[in-house]
Amino acid sequence: MRNRLLGAVMALLLGVSALAPAAHAHPHVWITYETTVVYENGAVTGFEHVWTFDDMYTAMAIQGLDKNGDGVYTREELAELAEVNMQGLKDFDYFTFAKVGNADQKMASPKDAWLEHKNDILKLHFRLPLEKPVPADAKDFTFAVYDPSFFIAFEPEKTDPIKLAAGAPEGCKAFIVQPKTDQASDDLKAQLLNDSFAQELGQTTNIGVGFTPTVSVTCGKS
Repeated sequence: MRNRLLGAVMALLLGVSALAPAAHAHPHVWITYETTVVYENGAVTGFEHVWTFDDMYTAMAIQGLDKNGDGVYTREELAELAEVNMQGLKDFDYFTFAKVGNADQKMASPKDAWLEHKNDILKLHFRLPLEKPVPADAKDFTFAVYDPSFFIAFEPEKTDPIKLAAGAPEGCKAFIVQPKTDQASDDLKAQLLNDSFAQELGQTTNIGVGFTPTVSVTCGKS
């Protein structure tokens, strides 16, 4: 059971190493996300993610998990798959990258991870704490959810994808800054080409950043 689950998850998380380098500039898995910015004592302490997987990955991942054959995939039946997902995501920094200015903000271990199967689609729910809280009025606090390799395409949900938790100080807001990919620049095209060559040589690349919406979180000083 565990080996089969690992195989399904690794097809998502580690499949980039098995693909031809020329295919790396195109996503092979699609995830839409909703994120709630969590506040405690006037500071940002982390994120609550809900990730919705595409139907092809869902169909692959749930094979054999309906243990009682009733056609319903319960939270309990999906618990081991959720655990393996989180173990695999650790190696990818949970695809969540936060900054204050140019300073990277590290993440702590995730909490409360669970999978939901509804309308033939899997949703992964989990809380991702920051290693150190970020003051609510920190200047230039941003975060993005993306796969640097662009093997997985992350997109915000169309309706209300970013929320602030109830503990957010008055005046705080979050807004999405979309990348300018409608008219791909020569520089971006060159980056994709160079990154594809780099991946062929086994080097780490950051293709996904060129297609990544960034969330800016701002609060007025108290």
